Amino acid sequence: QITTKELGTVMRSLGQNPSESELQDMINEVDADNNGTIDFPEFLTMMARKMKDTDSEEEIREAFKVFDRDNNGFISAAELRHVMTSIGEKLTDDGFYEMIREAE
Repeated sequence: QITTKELGTVMRSLGQNPSESELQDMINEVDADNNGTIDFPEFLTMMARKMKDTDSEEEIREAFKVFDRDNNGFISAAELRHVMTSIGEKLTDDGFYEMIREAE
């Protein structure tokens, strides 16, 4: 689950600078279960909308680089786990690999 504070941290790491009210609006748009936070599927929906609506190709590349720590052009499971952990997403090994399977 991601709060507005954690979302702000992620957005700033991607070069964005949203206000608290903008962060809350972003969460409200995708918070399907109306619990005030977003889970990983809701986060993916939000990021897809955000990227589609406003980001240039260069901004998308920069966002990818946040995940692709070794700059090999791919996001490995370890790199994805590192980013998810850094934003406070706690996943068991089973939950993590289930998320990878869903994304494939």
